[in-house]
Amino acid sequence: MSGDAHLPQTEVSRRVAKSLAAAVLAVVLPFAAHAQAPRCDAPLDMIRFANPLQHVTERLISGEPITIVAMGSSSTQGAGASSPQATYPSRLAAELKQQFPGHSIIVINRGVGGEEVGDMLKRFDSQIVAARPDLVLWQLGTNSVIHDKKIDDNAAMIHEGLAKIRSTGADVVLIDPQYAPKVIVKADAPRMVELIAVAAKREDVDLFRRFDVMKRWYDVDHMTFEHFISPDGLHMNDWSYACLAKALGQAIAEAAQRPVMSATIMPHLMHSE
Repeated sequence: MSGDAHLPQTEVSRRVAKSLAAAVLAVVLPFAAHAQAPRCDAPLDMIRFANPLQHVTERLISGEPITIVAMGSSSTQGAGASSPQATYPSRLAAELKQQFPGHSIIVINRGVGGEEVGDMLKRFDSQIVAARPDLVLWQLGTNSVIHDKKIDDNAAMIHEGLAKIRSTGADVVLIDPQYAPKVIVKADAPRMVELIAVAAKREDVDLFRRFDVMKRWYDVDHMTFEHFISPDGLHMNDWSYACLAKALGQAIAEAAQRPVMSATIMPHLMHSE
């Protein structure tokens, strides 16, 4: 302060104001950045699978390598991502390696942009069965919606695809459409989401409710589409692919480590009832 005594009053005032402004920014900016940062979370009951992943569990117990095939269209392939490393299958591989350190886990990306369920079925033998997967993540439904195709035609094809996957002995998870402007503007979007949910329940396979998870970002977390959808109004971006992978990784880890009643316990419980 003694050095400021000989300065003009206006210069002292300017320096004081500058110091106060810097102090305020130092306090406010971290909070502002935190407030603007998109959240990446979802309630467990929203992402939890209905069934345990028994085949993946067996692989974890035995220590054998785990192969996951991500089948789908452009949002599996990674349209909207800044690089192949930012796609959801790539990010999921990283998430699962954190969940299961020491285990060999590979996620194979079999996404092809623009495909509908029938197109994917033609690739099942060469790109799913041949890979001998332990888990198949099948993302489907979006292109039929945005291209105004008949929704009900997908039911039989989903059944055919699930039968093919089951023939490999792999666990399977269906992934429904993304919640995006070009999807939700279509009247059949809710019907497709419901059709996939009904198919998963009827076929007794797991479902990842991507549509509801992303809708929650919009409705509950009050994020704008610009935060999690690419400028084309359809595809996801780096943030949303990473958040999808995080939620999927958590769901897979929980289902693969879920306690399962042994066959020796079940008869006892049945007689006790």
